Amino acid sequence: MSLLETIIIAIVEGLTEFLPVSSTGHMIITEGILGIQSTEFVKLFTVCIQFGAILSVLVIYFKRFFQSMSFYWKLFVAFVPAAVIGFLAGDYIDMVLENVWVVAIMLVLGGVFMLFVDKWFAKSDKNQTVTYKKSFFIGLAQCVAMIPGVSRSMATIVGGMAQKLTRKTAAEFSFFLAVPTMLAASGYKLVKAFTKEGGKELLLDNINTLLIGNLVAFVVAILAIKFFIAFLTKYGFKSFGYYRIVVGAAIIILMLCGVNLSVS
Repeated sequence: MSLLETIIIAIVEGLTEFLPVSSTGHMIITEGILGIQSTEFVKLFTVCIQFGAILSVLVIYFKRFFQSMSFYWKLFVAFVPAAVIGFLAGDYIDMVLENVWVVAIMLVLGGVFMLFVDKWFAKSDKNQTVTYKKSFFIGLAQCVAMIPGVSRSMATIVGGMAQKLTRKTAAEFSFFLAVPTMLAASGYKLVKAFTKEGGKELLLDNINTLLIGNLVAFVVAILAIKFFIAFLTKYGFKSFGYYRIVVGAAIIILMLCGVNLSVS
């Protein structure tokens, strides 16, 4: 990967990680457009630059992470479903991640769904406390995001709204839940890569690329989070729904016309 390719993919990650548009899907498509082959390092890079995005949440919501222990237990309860499924079906998920058709179709279907989300889940409780029960259901919703193109952010926010949380409260809990989820996914990939034959050398040879990618993703994610909270609170999901439909449809048309967007 060149420096320019590194920066472009990191910008895409930072912009889309916390927006309901599927960061993984966008990175896969970007890699296909740039003609980047799906090597072991590229797969690792795509996951590990999430560290930068994680750090942005910790910086913006620094004080919120010094709450009672129940805050962490609720995150744990929400984290467990995806952790279990990710552990049991990790290899299958990795295989599906490389399928651009799946990404495009899910972008369209998710976009259509998002056109109606604000109407379906318009009612919210006056009490905006995230209980253990609500945390668990948000965690179940997060599992759907393992399908590339769905969007972890969309799944968890909608899961929160289905539990009568406001868009803002649901979005903020989604950001908090991203920390253990993405940390576990990135950490697992790093350990797996490091313990492989030649893995240590692979990481050391590309350490600068990983550092630059995480730095760019961190800065861009801070801006994206601040924009998203303000936009979502005021306008809702519909604009993101239209965006997903247009992008997904464009990809499908390009693929049908013979344009190769595959990263394999």
